[in-house]
Amino acid sequence: MNDIYKTPDASLSNQTISSDYGSLEKGISGDYEFAIGSTLSEAWDKTKGAKGTFNLAFFLYFLVAIAAMMVLQFAMIPFLPTQQGEGVGLFIGASIAQQIILNLILMPIAMGWFVLGLRRSLDVPIEATSVFGYYNKTLSLLFTILLMYIMVVIGYMLLILPGIYLTVAYILALPLVIEKGLSPWQALEASRKAISKRWFSVFGFMILVAIIFLVSSIPLGLGLIWTL
Repeated sequence: MNDIYKTPDASLSNQTISSDYGSLEKGISGDYEFAIGSTLSEAWDKTKGAKGTFNLAFFLYFLVAIAAMMVLQFAMIPFLPTQQGEGVGLFIGASIAQQIILNLILMPIAMGWFVLGLRRSLDVPIEATSVFGYYNKTLSLLFTILLMYIMVVIGYMLLILPGIYLTVAYILALPLVIEKGLSPWQALEASRKAISKRWFSVFGFMILVAIIFLVSSIPLGLGLIWTL
């Protein structure tokens, strides 16, 4: 196999139960099984005893998001256009910069939340504050997001279907940057190759999870305690 996929040991490699866990080579070759029902069943089972940790981690993410948005909104005041419409271009540029900065702040925490789930799936001890431990990957995550966005937009421009395909196929790109230490392009390609082997199952899973989130948020959001 091409050396581009010869990655460093995963951060959980010395704690995993089986050598089959986290094998990038097996994922790319399609040597894995993915069933929607069993995945949801295992997820539900792993929720037991971990809801508090996960919800605390999400609450920490929420606090950081609120604080960051408040500060960034305050910083935008000097860039507001005048009533005569002057400074619109500068305001648009500042708004784009605002979104980039917000992603730089929040994306590492979001990926930390993913790793929290990964650790739980392997029955490794988890702590809510561990979500703050991935800021060393900030720039790699940002470049991955930008490259992903460009590729997906191009895909949607090509009769939409390629865009839908890439939206699903790139779902593991950001986690691969965090967990396997791949570069942005390596992560995108590894995710695409692996997901393509079970694309329709993953697509169906994404739709079902979206429905579950929607339904669980109806009763005042209380169902999200379990769904998250």
